[in-house]
Amino acid sequence: MKPLLLGVLTLLGVVFTSRGAATDRPLATDEQKAQLKEMLRILPKSEPWEKWLVASGAMPPNFNTLPTTPYLPDPLRFTNGREVKVEEWLKRRAELLALIQYYITGAWPAGPGNTRVADLKQREEAGSTVQEVTLEFGPNRAARLHLEVIIPNGTGPFPVFMTQDTHRRWALIAVSRGYIGVVYAGADSRDDTDAWRSIWPASDWTKLTRRAWAASRCIDYLHTLPMVNTNQIALTGHSRNGKTSLIGAALDPRVNAVISSSSGAGGACSYRLFSETQFGEGIENLTRAFPDWLHPRLRFFAGRENKLPVDQPELIACIAPRPCLISSALNDSVESVWAIEHTYRSAQRVYALLGKAGDLNLRYRSGGHETRVEDIEAQVDWLDSVFGRKPFALPDCAIFPTYSDWQKLNEEPIDPLSFPTNGLGPLLIHAVGGEIKIPDVWTKKRDAIRERILWALGEAPPFAESEPGDYGVEKLHAATLLERATVPAGLAKRSINFGNYVAGDLYFPTNAERRPVKLPVVIWLHPISVPTGYAPGYRRGEPPHLALARMGCAVFAFDQVGSGSRLEEVKNFYARYPKWSLLGKHVEDTLAAVEALGKNDLIDSKRIWLLGYATGGMTALHAAALDARIAGVVSVAGFTPMRTDTPEKGTGGIARWAAWMPLLPKLGAFAGYEAHIPYDYHEVLGMIAPRPALVFAPKVNHQATLADVRSCVEEVRPLYELYAAKDALKFEELDDYNHFSPETQKVVFERLKLAAGF
Repeated sequence: MKPLLLGVLTLLGVVFTSRGAATDRPLATDEQKAQLKEMLRILPKSEPWEKWLVASGAMPPNFNTLPTTPYLPDPLRFTNGREVKVEEWLKRRAELLALIQYYITGAWPAGPGNTRVADLKQREEAGSTVQEVTLEFGPNRAARLHLEVIIPNGTGPFPVFMTQDTHRRWALIAVSRGYIGVVYAGADSRDDTDAWRSIWPASDWTKLTRRAWAASRCIDYLHTLPMVNTNQIALTGHSRNGKTSLIGAALDPRVNAVISSSSGAGGACSYRLFSETQFGEGIENLTRAFPDWLHPRLRFFAGRENKLPVDQPELIACIAPRPCLISSALNDSVESVWAIEHTYRSAQRVYALLGKAGDLNLRYRSGGHETRVEDIEAQVDWLDSVFGRKPFALPDCAIFPTYSDWQKLNEEPIDPLSFPTNGLGPLLIHAVGGEIKIPDVWTKKRDAIRERILWALGEAPPFAESEPGDYGVEKLHAATLLERATVPAGLAKRSINFGNYVAGDLYFPTNAERRPVKLPVVIWLHPISVPTGYAPGYRRGEPPHLALARMGCAVFAFDQVGSGSRLEEVKNFYARYPKWSLLGKHVEDTLAAVEALGKNDLIDSKRIWLLGYATGGMTALHAAALDARIAGVVSVAGFTPMRTDTPEKGTGGIARWAAWMPLLPKLGAFAGYEAHIPYDYHEVLGMIAPRPALVFAPKVNHQATLADVRSCVEEVRPLYELYAAKDALKFEELDDYNHFSPETQKVVFERLKLAAGF
């Protein structure tokens, strides 16, 4: 094992044999054994992974010894915590590449040093020369790789546009712009790299890593051609090939520029911010659906992304200072522009350190996973610019506001020390002391809590009631893009527009219009789900809104600001409403939905429930606290108490709701002063009493502290007892990690059905 990798992994608590080779096999603790048993129980079955566990004897890392990093790891800080100086970047890059190979990609062998042409056929076409090349290299030159080199007529030297077999027609566009097009057999459509596993048996490299390494063998050949400008070689790819391109550029400095198109999880989306919690592909799905793409060791971190010692922004940082373009689509379910923007800002710190801040760029396109001619032409425009051939300016396409954006727009100073110190103390105590013994007295205290909640949500703009209608409903093409155009047998759908011109969809059992009794309705409030909104982009089983409607109720669903059809609304939200908050807007839209449903001929207006998962649970609890028309509320992984959510808890603390996603930016002022936060979730739940409140908390959840959530609920129980409604407040620990899986849905939906009586 390389000394640097050995040292890095020792710092992270990886166990080694006496010979110095990394191993997961010896000295497994009882806790590691228990964790593996838990993983095998709660993770969806993955036969390839389980076979790898048996063959390798691998155990989960000792999570107690791994640092907890809820935000993105810092690319400019060594593993030992020391800050990186500009002259030390190459050392830090080597450290990061060692971590990336160990935890994510598998290790790649050194360049073979003996690449040569085994066969070459050449033909002339209109305006170009086409070479069909077979390279051989490696031990006994047993490895083969086919590539096509399309050289435009002229004297050169020419820049190079290199891509995988899938994207040959991309290369043709580049050839028409004066580039040499290089297409190699490292893609699903043609892949020479699978045969290499037996040639390098000691390497644990994976499919994407082999394909990335194949690009380097192409560069070996290109460096022998006099017509090639070896300072202008670009590597490009889309989707899984976009992941490959990032890996290839990180491992080979001879890649002078890289374009990664819609690379998603394992590409430009960090695992921490594009997990199942955000309805993203995430580690679990990625390693189960495509078990040979990345190293099986990565699967240990499904649901424990905060323990992963390295993340995708650091892969991109390893490309610095060479130009890199991250090209993404707004509503592509394989990626999230919110996660990408965090990746971009993290990696750009390295580019800035190296004096090349302008060479890491974003480009967004409308639509989904597909690409168009204009997208590829724009990529070549960008290459022309970074290669100094022709100027091309990329507009600033970032969408999500940052905490600093809000601070610049908000003129209200917040002094956290001007607020009293509070904890999760008993609710049934007067402000001046003494026990509250009757509901009427609690009502007065509740009014004061309401004012504190409204202060935190911000100053809402004027609002007036509106009649729901069908003008402005979601059109078929938009619904198709967002993967919710069709309704399965047994269910029907009505689309309405409500509130401040918001489109929503009501799902219900077929023929509900003919029933004599009106339906109870559940308003489904989704988590951060940037590309597809209320319909998850990645899931097992039926989407939640459909699975729930099958149980006999109506379900109303709409996209929240910053997701799905309303993604672009978030860009200027704080410029338009500097005194408000995104959470306040989510709550207002939810209450507008309550109003609209109360006027619907299918719906029992006395039986309107809210069900929210993750940030949707935050919205659900706040909305139910502020509006008595809501019959009951269900929160799944919806909160951890704010006053106890201190940095040492490892969740990221309350600052994430200002910096991570600026849902409630006023909380940013209370980071480090959590005891002064004006209200907390036991008070929110108290505002809901005596109406039913069902709180579910997953056992494994790095975004919340289970014991604190349980204690918070218990603080509210005496209030429910005061109302003689102790059974209306439920708390249940889920034997799962934080995702809205079919297993979790089954538990939640059954409890909801029992509580709501449908």
